[in-house]
Amino acid sequence: MSMTMAEKILAKSAGLKETSAGEIVMANIDVAMTHDLTGPLSVKSFQKIGVEKVWDPEKIVVLFDHQVPADSLEAAQNHMFMREFVEKQEITNFYDVREGVCHQVLPEKGHVVPGEVIVGTDSHTCTHGALGAFATGIGSTDMAMVFTTGKLWFKVPETIKFEIEGKLGQHVYSKDVVLNIIGQIGSDGATYQA
Repeated sequence: MSMTMAEKILAKSAGLKETSAGEIVMANIDVAMTHDLTGPLSVKSFQKIGVEKVWDPEKIVVLFDHQVPADSLEAAQNHMFMREFVEKQEITNFYDVREGVCHQVLPEKGHVVPGEVIVGTDSHTCTHGALGAFATGIGSTDMAMVFTTGKLWFKVPETIKFEIEGKLGQHVYSKDVVLNIIGQIGSDGATYQA
């Protein structure tokens, strides 16, 4: 049986020979990313679990890019809280204020590798799929489980195939093509699909 890219990546990550759309798999996480806005809730959820150390501090990436510089006392306290977590957990992949936007920093620093499973507490994490990874946004409680076990369950997504023919006209770009597709399928037309 031939598999799609998403099916192949999730099968490999789950230690399976094959998988298909709709199946539930428990996948090993290669990279877990959180940032200054969603990270504090993930860490507080992790602390409630009662585990002392994260599963692998070298596979966790923490970035400050949403409330930088801190625009409120709460944001400044969240920055301090996250810095303490990074230090206590010995997380080596910490990118502080002014080091870049999370979805640019991850590939630029080599954290996005084709064939790997990447999760992040940000809805735009899926952009790393353009680099050949299975990447998706997750919630803070899911990230707490990733911090604890290094695993997360996934429903293997359906894959959408678009066939685009012809040449783009003058002043028409790839973004125009994507916006046209979104106009046809709707803004939620590819939810939980690859």
